[in-house]
Amino acid sequence: MSIPSLTIRDLTIPVPIIQGGMGVGVSGWRLAAAVANEGGVGVISGAQIGYQEEDFEKNPLAANIRALRKQIRLAREHCPTGAIGVNLMVAMRNYAEYAKVAVEEKVDMIISGAGLPIELPEYAKGTGTKMVPIVSSLRAAQLIIRQWNKKYDVDPDAIIVEGSEAGGHLGFRRDELEEGKSPQLKEIVSELIAHFDALKKNIPVIAAGGIFDGKDIAQYLKLGAKGVQMATRFVATHECDASDAYKQAYLDSKQEDIGIMLSPVGLPGRAIMNDFIQRVEQGEKVKVTKCYQCVHKCDPKTTPFCITKALVNAVKGDTEEGLVFVGSNAYKLDKIVSVKELMDTLKDELDVALSVQ
Repeated sequence: MSIPSLTIRDLTIPVPIIQGGMGVGVSGWRLAAAVANEGGVGVISGAQIGYQEEDFEKNPLAANIRALRKQIRLAREHCPTGAIGVNLMVAMRNYAEYAKVAVEEKVDMIISGAGLPIELPEYAKGTGTKMVPIVSSLRAAQLIIRQWNKKYDVDPDAIIVEGSEAGGHLGFRRDELEEGKSPQLKEIVSELIAHFDALKKNIPVIAAGGIFDGKDIAQYLKLGAKGVQMATRFVATHECDASDAYKQAYLDSKQEDIGIMLSPVGLPGRAIMNDFIQRVEQGEKVKVTKCYQCVHKCDPKTTPFCITKALVNAVKGDTEEGLVFVGSNAYKLDKIVSVKELMDTLKDELDVALSVQ
């Protein structure tokens, strides 16, 4: 059985792998271009992407908008024909401005989670940019589709279903995650596929969260998913845009180091429970001296720490005094490889797994 391509409307992706968007410079143009050149979807995260711009401290919005446009153009310059996407969190302030830039720059898709992207068609409908929400339940998918159908007469071009083993912000309650009571990814994927089949809606379902190797990918393709999204594996690549120290934190992590914390965004998140996160979880409050206006629900007066500052610290290499988001399988990583080597390995594993009945 040959590896199936992923088709999203008029876009054909040779390898059914979307590289997950990882914010504040972890997945920038280098990683996105490298993945797209190998046949997958390379994704740039728009979250505080301008943190390296000279005016970021004074005007984060202008710096972010400029950097997003620059990063998209660099990715396209280094990958003229592959699929390039942008991940935009619904929780971000100024979501509309970022979405408009992505559409203007003709990205292949906008992927949006951390909230329901109810207004996304306002900016992308009728363009070449595909609209791909991230959900964690059938109910969330139904709500998005109902609102999009009613207001814009359009369906999502694909839907990413993210399970509880993913890294970063998660769409489940903290107690569900900590007690292992959140729904299994297989269950949610199967529910969505059955629902869309019953409605005769051709919406590709893409599985995400805890997918680590070709055998995992095959499992979801056999279940009826059209592709997968993977993020953690791509951090341990030479092309990942984070610092070497950030990547080393992944390699050094043990299973017991990875846990659930509460983010200032108002959602639980999976991260390395380093000294900084342990202190915050025990009640320490880190004074916020500068607000970067990054997300809606964060109040500088009450937040335990500035998430932008913590993520920037980590991506620059201060991994003990920063926030390092990871997927549940990060502890399995043991070396840094090129994106080509990783993609070749995944394709080989997938090929073997698909041939097994």
